[in-house]
Amino acid sequence: MRITPLRALVLSSAVSLSGVAVPGWAAAAAAPGAATVVPVQVTGEPGKRFNLIVLGDGYTEADMATFRADVDKHLNVLWSIEPFKSYRSYVNVYRVEIPSGESGVSCDPDLASPRRETPLRMAFWGGCRPQGPQRLLTLDQAAATRYADMVAGTGSSNRQILALGNSRTYGGAGGAYATASGGNAMSALISPHELGHSLGGLQDEYDYYQRGEPGGTYTGAEPASLHHTLLTEEQMRTRRAKWWRWLGERSESGGTIGRYEGGLYFTRGVWRPSEHSIMKTLGYYFDQVGRERMTQAVSQKVSLLQDATPADRPVGADRVLWVETMHPVSHALRVTWTVDGRTVREGGHDLDLRRLRLRPGTHSVTVTVSDPTGFVRDPAVRDSLTRTRTWTVDTSLTTPPDGTPDGLADSTPANVPVGARSVVYAETTHPAKRPVKVRWTVDGRPVRADRDLDLKRFRLRPGTHRVTATAGETTRTWTVDATPPVTGYEVSRPAAKRGEHYTFDDRFTLRLTPKDDQDGYVVGEFRVDRDGWFTYFGWPTDSNAPFLFTPDGTTIDHLVYGKLPRGRHTIEYRAIDAAGNYGSPKRFTVTLR
Repeated sequence: MRITPLRALVLSSAVSLSGVAVPGWAAAAAAPGAATVVPVQVTGEPGKRFNLIVLGDGYTEADMATFRADVDKHLNVLWSIEPFKSYRSYVNVYRVEIPSGESGVSCDPDLASPRRETPLRMAFWGGCRPQGPQRLLTLDQAAATRYADMVAGTGSSNRQILALGNSRTYGGAGGAYATASGGNAMSALISPHELGHSLGGLQDEYDYYQRGEPGGTYTGAEPASLHHTLLTEEQMRTRRAKWWRWLGERSESGGTIGRYEGGLYFTRGVWRPSEHSIMKTLGYYFDQVGRERMTQAVSQKVSLLQDATPADRPVGADRVLWVETMHPVSHALRVTWTVDGRTVREGGHDLDLRRLRLRPGTHSVTVTVSDPTGFVRDPAVRDSLTRTRTWTVDTSLTTPPDGTPDGLADSTPANVPVGARSVVYAETTHPAKRPVKVRWTVDGRPVRADRDLDLKRFRLRPGTHRVTATAGETTRTWTVDATPPVTGYEVSRPAAKRGEHYTFDDRFTLRLTPKDDQDGYVVGEFRVDRDGWFTYFGWPTDSNAPFLFTPDGTTIDHLVYGKLPRGRHTIEYRAIDAAGNYGSPKRFTVTLR
């Protein structure tokens, strides 16, 4: 059986902020100089990364600790969802602290509520408009742009702006200027959904346009959307169309990937891949169809081949060719070297041409960098995750010494702990006539690796560990957090209890209490009867209240939450910490009678 705890915001893609007028009562935005840019996660130069810029509005100086905690929660929820979990190293995150003269945002929660003077002029009701949806949280786009421009090296092509309003009311909006209420637990789930739109081009899978009103029947042609179709499963397989490669597999968002009616705001006549995914129901993951697209979208915001030996002129056969690549958190990219079409090395970020003893003349050397992720099956998408560089090697040329010392350059950020199943990387300097070797240690013991050290291979025991990388006279050190998070659970008083089996009459509540031995917001998750993992956020109207299950569910704003049929059910629960470690799932059973 499946639960139906929440459907995502209908306004998230249906309403564009560009058409929302700024109310005349709003005060002038504060000058950008009054704000402070705080790098939260910097994995590379802004021009070489996808940059997430988080602005705060309605947070006074006294509220700034709350803003920091809100950002931490939003980010750690984002990092718990694939593909952001595996590719968080492709993203820089900057927090822009903008002190407000007043606490809160305008028209929160209703039109009779105060209109506040805040730097970004954030307001519910589409900017305090009676005809606007209450949960539509708008901002002054020009002001948001001015503050985001404080992060040098970023612009519309390589950044996403997310503005958090100082509010506990559920609301937000999507697009290039995404908004969310910072203090509402469900709002942390808006960010990955909106990135599905703005970054991945995914469509909403809702079967309604206005809540409480059936969406009608779709009568158009085959949708352009990659995750909506009119085709049957047999037609998809025969034509090798849409999500045919994933059909029949267990969905990452629960159930089986197949054909489920409803989507694109229509109740009938169009089908989607999964019963629920994050593009339909906030709290679940992307299914494989959406995850593949998001993997491609995130990867195309960066260059997989970051830098390399210049290839604009022939090089001598007495030198070392080198490349610098991106480094996913979950795995290493594949690097292949060929000479005149023949593979000479698999792996390795440099190639010492002297070892090849090339015959006199000119030769063509090519490096291919590709992503072997299992998130991708479409060959066209796989090709889009492949980059090459080709050099002409002339054995008659002599390479002069360049005096570059051995040393370390870019690396995995070392200012926060890394997870026990992460890939840590270290790039080096690049002397022309010798390869630079990285010497790795784990807890003082030398280990073999090139530029990527996959910690999964060591099966580190719980606790903290020390990893070092050394090249020349420089050493970098990381703390590895190998202690998984834990979460307890609390249920309401049962009618009967036997061990960890509980019997309830008509209803019961569930509260998860995730915690970790390191700093950072810890994400709790649960799933029912092996359906999709669902992010625990409390209850829609109160993040401090437990989640409520009843046979008919609870209707809030025309959406049904916590519907669970009578009978016996297995509930699993776990936690994910700030370093990306998963706690081991545990379970208990309930009978709802």
